[in-house]
Amino acid sequence: MISENRPQAAATERTMRVAQMTAFRKPFQVVELPVAAPRADGAVIRVEASGVCRSDWHFWNHDLAWLGMNLALPANTGHEVGGVVEEVGRDVRSIKVGDRVTVPFHESDGTCPHCRAGLQNLCDNVITPGVQRLGGWAQYVTVTAADLNCIKLPEPVDTLSAAALGCRFMTAYHAVIDRGAIEPGEWTAVHGCGGVGLSAVQIAAAADSLVVAVDVEERKLAKAREEGAVATINARGLTPEQVGQVVKDATGGGAHVSVDALGRGFTFHQSFNSLRKRGRHVQAGITSQEESGQVSLPLDLLTVMKLQVVGSLGNPHPKYAELLELVARQKLHPARLVTRQISLDDVTDTLERMTRFDTVGFEVITRFS
Repeated sequence: MISENRPQAAATERTMRVAQMTAFRKPFQVVELPVAAPRADGAVIRVEASGVCRSDWHFWNHDLAWLGMNLALPANTGHEVGGVVEEVGRDVRSIKVGDRVTVPFHESDGTCPHCRAGLQNLCDNVITPGVQRLGGWAQYVTVTAADLNCIKLPEPVDTLSAAALGCRFMTAYHAVIDRGAIEPGEWTAVHGCGGVGLSAVQIAAAADSLVVAVDVEERKLAKAREEGAVATINARGLTPEQVGQVVKDATGGGAHVSVDALGRGFTFHQSFNSLRKRGRHVQAGITSQEESGQVSLPLDLLTVMKLQVVGSLGNPHPKYAELLELVARQKLHPARLVTRQISLDDVTDTLERMTRFDTVGFEVITRFS
C-alpha cells in the first residue's frame, strides 16, 4: 500500500496549462508545461483559484528591477493561490494529500534569522512565485518547505477566499492591524481603492476604526462605502495637500493611521498630508517606473508633528491563524471583494484593464482547462 505522504511517480509525467509571459506588456500565451515533482520537503498543489494582482501587473510592466527583481523571460507569474495538496515529498510531516491550502507569496525557508523570529515575510532566502519558481497562473504549483509554506484552511474558508487573501488582503491585514496598530475609534485613511485599498477598508472597519477612503474613481469609492468606509473623497483634480486638508476636515483633525495602498508619489503625499499629530503613515503599495522606488519625504513635517512612516510587506506566517479565524467566523470577507471570476486565457485582458485602472476589487482565475 502506498503511503499518503509518498511522492507518486505519475506526477512527473503530467502536464499542465500555464499562462506564460514571453514579452513585457504583450499578451500572455497559454502553454503546456510538465508538472514538476516535489522536493523532499515540498508539495504539489492543484490550483483551484488564483488571483490577478497588481504586483503581477508590475512584473508585466517590467517594474521592480530597482528592487533586484529582474524577471527573466519566459516567466510564469501569479502568487495568490488557493488549492488542494495532491502530492508531498518524503520529508513532509504536517501537510497531507487532500489538505486545502493557501501559500504566502513570500515562500520562506524557515532557517534564516528573520524566519526564526517569526518574520517569514522578510526571509533572507525568500522564493517569490513567478520569479524563482513557476507561479500560480497554472493548473499546479510546486511549493518548497511545504510544512511551513502550505497554510491549511479552516473548514469554512473556501479556496476562492484563499486566493483572495493570498496577497492583497493579507498584505492589508498586516498593514492595518500590525504595522498601523489601529485602535477602535481611531480614524484610518486609505489612499487608493484597488485590491489592497479595499481590503484595508474592510479590515479597518471590522476593527471598529472609522475609515475614510480616497480614490479618483466613483465606482471604487462606492465599493469602499459597501466595505465600511464612513466617508469617501474623490481626489480627482486635487493636489496632495488639498486631499490632506479634506481628510483632516472629514476626520476632525486628521487620520491616526493613513495607508498608501497604491504606491505612487502623489498617493504617498496625500497620505502623509492626511495625518494628525503623532499619526502613522503605512506604505503598502509598491511604486511604478515613474518613481522607481524614490519618493521625497517632508522631513520637517515629520519632525514637528512627530509622525511615523513604516513599511509593510505581506503577512508573517504565524499571523495567518488569526486572519483565517476571522474569515472563518465571517468577521472578514475576502471573497466579497472578488468581482469577476475569469479563465486562464483572460489574464491579459485583466492586466490591460489594470493599466487603465478599470478593475474594481479582485479578478480571480477559477477556470484553468
